[in-house]
Amino acid sequence: MALVEISLVPPSTADDGAFVAYATDLVNRVYTDAEKGIWREDTDRTSPAELAGIVRAGQLAVARLDGQVVGAVRVQRLATGEGEFGMLVASPEHRGIGLGRRLVEFAERWARERDLATMQLELLVPQTWTHPVKDLLHHWYIRLGYRPVRVARLADDYPALAPLLATPCDFVVYHKPL
Repeated sequence: MALVEISLVPPSTADDGAFVAYATDLVNRVYTDAEKGIWREDTDRTSPAELAGIVRAGQLAVARLDGQVVGAVRVQRLATGEGEFGMLVASPEHRGIGLGRRLVEFAERWARERDLATMQLELLVPQTWTHPVKDLLHHWYIRLGYRPVRVARLADDYPALAPLLATPCDFVVYHKPL
């Protein structure tokens, strides 16, 4: 297998319409499948404008295999002092080769390099039924050392997103000491 390279996307890339469109499509394709049944039909995870803003802020890292973007993760420093990763995606065509783990390791290294002591992630979970992907991710994050520290209703923290839900959801906040 060729070498997978992971790096932050230069902020100037926010002006590259082809890159932004490709990355937006990758995120939306992965989340459409991974969150099936959670959102109303035709609800996208992100938009080109939102993703361009994330890139412009220096918060998007991508995994490249033979120069092609095959995964991504958003990294940021929260106002409360934790590092956070989100929008974690691996191309469906490249699953099973460790991209997700490598992207999480990159995010954790990014946080350590900024002297952040804790890494956070949020996982959206239906309240009344078990979503197979969310269950798999919960167990995967536990194996990586993350522990739930808070459960909240999505509407409490993200009121604008609540009307887009197809089912009532909580989001679970996980922390891992770095």
